[in-house]
Amino acid sequence: MLIGRADERAAVERLIEGVRAGRSGALVLRGEAGIGKSALLDHAGAWADGDVRVLRGAGFELEMELPFAGLHLLLRGALDGIGRLPQAQAQALRAALGMDRSPGGDRFLVGLAVLTLLADLAERCPVLCLVDDAQWLDHASAEALLFVARRLEAEGVAIIFAARDDPQVFPAAGVPELRLTGLDAASAELLLQQVGELAPAARDHLLKEAQGNPLALLELPTMLAPAQATGELPMHAVGAEPAFVPSRVSRMFGERIARLPARARTLLLVAAADDTGALEVVLGAAREFGVDVTDADPAEAAGLIRVRDGRFVFRHPLIRAAAYRHASTSRRFAAHRALAGVLEGRSGDVDRWAWHLAAAATGLDEHTAAALELSAEHARARGGYAAVAAAYERAARLSPEPKERGRRLAAAAAAAVDAGQYAQATRLADEAALDVADPVAQSHLARTRAMIAMADGHVRTAHTWLARAADNALGQADDAAIVLYFEALTPAWMGSDYAAMARTAERVSRLRPSGEPLARALAGMGHLAAEQPPTGLSWLRDLIEGLRDSTRPLELQERAQFAIWDVVIGDDVAAYERAAAIARECRARGAIGLLALALTLLARSQMFLGLHREALASANEGLRIARDTGQRHYAELLIGIMIYLAALDGDEEQCLALAGEIAGAQDAATGGLRCVALNLLDLSLGRPEAALRRAEEFGAFGPAARAVMVMHRIPDLVEAAVRVGRDDFARAAAERVRVWAAQTAQPWAEAVALRCQALLASSDQETERHYEQAVALHLRGGRPFERARTELLYGEWLRRMRRRADARRRLRSATEIFERLGSRPWAERARGELRAAGERQTGEIRTPGLVDRLTSQELQIVRLAAAGLSNREIAAQLFLSPRTIGYHLYKAYPKLGVASRGELARLELE
Repeated sequence: MLIGRADERAAVERLIEGVRAGRSGALVLRGEAGIGKSALLDHAGAWADGDVRVLRGAGFELEMELPFAGLHLLLRGALDGIGRLPQAQAQALRAALGMDRSPGGDRFLVGLAVLTLLADLAERCPVLCLVDDAQWLDHASAEALLFVARRLEAEGVAIIFAARDDPQVFPAAGVPELRLTGLDAASAELLLQQVGELAPAARDHLLKEAQGNPLALLELPTMLAPAQATGELPMHAVGAEPAFVPSRVSRMFGERIARLPARARTLLLVAAADDTGALEVVLGAAREFGVDVTDADPAEAAGLIRVRDGRFVFRHPLIRAAAYRHASTSRRFAAHRALAGVLEGRSGDVDRWAWHLAAAATGLDEHTAAALELSAEHARARGGYAAVAAAYERAARLSPEPKERGRRLAAAAAAAVDAGQYAQATRLADEAALDVADPVAQSHLARTRAMIAMADGHVRTAHTWLARAADNALGQADDAAIVLYFEALTPAWMGSDYAAMARTAERVSRLRPSGEPLARALAGMGHLAAEQPPTGLSWLRDLIEGLRDSTRPLELQERAQFAIWDVVIGDDVAAYERAAAIARECRARGAIGLLALALTLLARSQMFLGLHREALASANEGLRIARDTGQRHYAELLIGIMIYLAALDGDEEQCLALAGEIAGAQDAATGGLRCVALNLLDLSLGRPEAALRRAEEFGAFGPAARAVMVMHRIPDLVEAAVRVGRDDFARAAAERVRVWAAQTAQPWAEAVALRCQALLASSDQETERHYEQAVALHLRGGRPFERARTELLYGEWLRRMRRRADARRRLRSATEIFERLGSRPWAERARGELRAAGERQTGEIRTPGLVDRLTSQELQIVRLAAAGLSNREIAAQLFLSPRTIGYHLYKAYPKLGVASRGELARLELE
């Protein structure tokens, strides 16, 4: 029976009752050692007993370097369900758990597989997962389980983690937490009564000493002499001052272990050093010291250990820690050597064998280093990149040769990046640099450093690392240098560091003629940096199209990186098609780590094509994935897109709230997108002065306003400057638009440039000619929002010229487009102009269509269902569980007036 904890019990019980009702949830219980987290987990298991399936797992300190050890323990009774998972998920989970030798996929796909597996189990009855000592979970297991916890919606699944107080050792952002403190006085006294009669002085002293810690209340009385318990001796022998309870209890356990016979202490040490507790392993190693199973009897009698299901099980983690830490260093080394001897050559025990060898090492040892490298590659095949990093780092520490040490440290740094451990990756890369001299190896290390910088939003730093490595490779590996220079362009472009781009292009021009594709593209980017778009855009277009038509098929990662440049070329339709294809392939492969970039590209192209609801759905999904996978840069870019969509809709509150989230973004691309969106909002709400002021603060014609930003940002500034009488500013801005638009070869861009010229024309005839040409170009396709703005400005001018009938024709077209796009402030402005032009029926806001009734996620799911995909297929594409898909469809049906998915195909959902 759990004493006290009424509020905590209620929170756990509510979570489980929600699971019984078909809802899902997750909770992290935090508190110091012995505070009662495990007891609360036991209470949860008892409360769920009968109609909820309970899966239990735990983290173990000595297993933290073994990939997916914690996940395997939790799922050991549910592995028969893997065969029912989608193929890519099943393969990823089998590889992670070492069930076959197939290569592991995207590391986040393991989390999706676990989510689907748990949701499948919940189809038969609700599921409760209890994970004790989560602070000791291996990184791969913790990452997978937290991925699941953040995606639980309507599966009938709950996860409760118990973890130590320090959130740094088990960071669980996005999962609700409940902190356990000491028991209240009444509950503490009631619990103390469970250990027997105590004199008042002894009782009061122990209550003060335990500070409400349940384990201390149960264990500290065992330290009392009988005369102290009866009050015949003073209490100072226990300790006159309260100590930190977990350390005090741990010391007490150490003293109890010290009283055991030597052979029993040895058996406890071996069992503590082993991470499985398996009898055959522990006893096999213990025989090296003349110990057998009978030596467990004194420890069992002392209540320290027990045998259950063929394993030695410590009664509390603090006992295991005490058995290990209170042994001498030489005895610990000997225990690990004995365990390594037992595990050597055993199938499936490569990792444990290598780590026991490492734990027994007393100096540099190439044999052990090679074993750890073998373990690292074994972990890589399973997708456990944190374990790869740990194994390579330990191997490096044991490497006698500096060259091998540098190579292994560099490999550890790269794996740490793959695991999202960027601070650790930085430290490892810094160390590796001291021993890496080969230019090719240096280039690999530079890429690792650049990825670290990019992940943290430091795009200029990423450029510096790549360019410096390219400089060092010159004369020794020129081909590698050229590739590094090209790779260095992407972060320089994203950071609007055009001077760096120009320097890079100039260096390459000395090495290779511009006829070579890569060198030609580098030279072209140098022209763009110098604001010479005629050459730059055409050369960049040639490179991208040439690489796509190459006989060597590009890898998915390469295609995604090249797609970043599509926005520069300005072909929105091609950009959309390429981004959609990359996103589809990411979903098919389960490449969720790359999907954040793919959805950024897709949302951007959808936004430009006027597919605003689709863009918002892509951005929302991408943001959730970017946050889950620790990709801050893409998260900020996606928020920038969402700000722009909110500005288009005239939602000032949402726009400003989102802008506040990325106010501190360090790269110019994100900052520029934020500025563009806020400028558009001000312009739509009749605040041109504010837009100009912000633009000048940000750098109206500075680096962030060049290249891609010219066509996306400068036309707004032309209109704002004209409205406030800043004609000189407007003319300079319009000329920049004209030059860049001419080279995109896109009708919409040339139409926008003509619109800017019309605003500044010196005669009525010139104004009308520019507007007519612009409208004709817009009719050839391209960004519909820009077309509506051109027709609005043309209609406003026609009305001022008292040509009301002509004005109404343009204004009606603009109004219809704005309303279709959901751009409320622009639609209201167009309707106001229509009324001023004599329109009696101005077509007040259109009646919401079917798609307007759905959230962006519901629309995404409904469209896939209407296309004939099953819930499981939709779930695999959207990285959710099938139950969650069913839940959203259930909510969407009444909004659409249908009763089944069969009716969806007949609806107009565009």
